[in-house]
Amino acid sequence: MIVNEAKAEVMPIPKKKNQTWSRVWYFRHAYLFMLPAVIWYLVFSYYPMYGVLIAFKDFKYNLGIMGSPWEGLRFFKQFLNDSNFYSVLKNTLSISGLKLLFGFPAPLVLALMLNAVMRSKIKRIFQTISYLPHFVSWVVVVTLMQKILSPNVGLVNDIREKMGLDSIFFMGMPSLFYPLVISSDIWKGIGWGSIIYLAALTNIDPHLYEAAEIDGAGRWSKLFKITLPTLVPTIGILLIFSLSGILNAGFDQIWLMQTPATLSVSEILDTYVLKTGIQQGQFAYSTAIGLFKSAISLILIITVNKIAKKVSDVSLW
Repeated sequence: MIVNEAKAEVMPIPKKKNQTWSRVWYFRHAYLFMLPAVIWYLVFSYYPMYGVLIAFKDFKYNLGIMGSPWEGLRFFKQFLNDSNFYSVLKNTLSISGLKLLFGFPAPLVLALMLNAVMRSKIKRIFQTISYLPHFVSWVVVVTLMQKILSPNVGLVNDIREKMGLDSIFFMGMPSLFYPLVISSDIWKGIGWGSIIYLAALTNIDPHLYEAAEIDGAGRWSKLFKITLPTLVPTIGILLIFSLSGILNAGFDQIWLMQTPATLSVSEILDTYVLKTGIQQGQFAYSTAIGLFKSAISLILIITVNKIAKKVSDVSLW
């Protein structure tokens, strides 16, 4: 009996049958909660990846995707040799770079300013005002810009005429296209982008500021010695996302603001893909351009993440 009892103690407990399904059933509510998001990604993110094959085929309507003949890297080479390649890439990088230079620090500055406001009521009012533009579509924003900057009935040109100056077609001037794009992008996204920084600011221990005040630190000293160093991980993660998406110049905004007069500075990868694919019917060529952009973005996010991890120990993985 002792031997048997000893053996019974060391013998492993047998696994129950259908243990996996029992666990699935136990967490069924969590899985049901996740199901809509999983379906959305399957339908709109993974299933369309089947169409990426078009980039490597000479797509024919009557043959379908699988029946169309393979062309290899023909359309990728065609894009690299395209006369519009350098101008389109330059415009994309220029707009994205300017948005990164001026638009990236804007939410941080706003968050620091709101955090310095002591009265909670005034703080909530300014927060609400800054958040509202995010919920306005680019169609409405660009329409308002066209109305305000119109050379005929626009408010700005009316003021200029009252001052004895000539009216200007702001939306049709290539030299003003980038300033209008950057300023409207900052106005629309600065409030929403500051939410993450405000959330990070609430995690800073107030005792650090009290200790700094006892040591005689002023407002600027606390900002550079406590606040900004604490926000470095948040800034690093957001910077990685911004750098990896540098080829996304903002299709909605650029497409709506684009005019024939500003085409030389406003044609970006996304608008070029739409024109070659939908308007000109070159589906294989436009798919190759889109896949080229996605591949570059993937390489960028991996590279930037590795560099950030080595430099500041901040990384996505």
